[in-house]
Amino acid sequence: MRLVADSVKGLPVEKALGILNFTPRIAARHLAKTVKSAAANALSQEGTDHLRPEALVVKNIIVEKAPTAKRIRFRSMGRVFRVYKRFCHLTVMVEGMTDVEAELKAAGKAKKAKAKAKAEPTEVKKEAKAKTATPKASKAKADKTEEKAAKVETKAEATEATPDTAADNKEE
Repeated sequence: MRLVADSVKGLPVEKALGILNFTPRIAARHLAKTVKSAAANALSQEGTDHLRPEALVVKNIIVEKAPTAKRIRFRSMGRVFRVYKRFCHLTVMVEGMTDVEAELKAAGKAKKAKAKAKAEPTEVKKEAKAKTATPKASKAKADKTEEKAAKVETKAEATEATPDTAADNKEE
């Protein structure tokens, strides 16, 4: 239960429920029910005039140990094994942002959108510079290939000279 609870802490309620619906653990079902109940309780206490359902955030989840039910299971040769059925107390705290906080957050998103809009022209300029830089790079590559070709030619001339000297040595 604690593993599932830690994966959902601090997320908006809608996102948390989406994660819990696709988590393949039994604890996720129980936690989803409790989160839905906590969200409904928060909305009914505050009212939808002051609190928006999409502004709810899972503030904290506390999983505490509860009494353990002890059972027995009969096994072969007259043996008995204990089965412990563990339970837990689950507390979900949901916090809603007030209208002022939601407006501030929306204003922050608007600022980020403006910053992205300003950042886009600089990226275009960088691309333009990169395009002008490519011919220089291709010239440098052409120069390197010419140098390599010249080295290969000199090596070929050197190898041609060695067989002749080897033939001369055989004649002598």
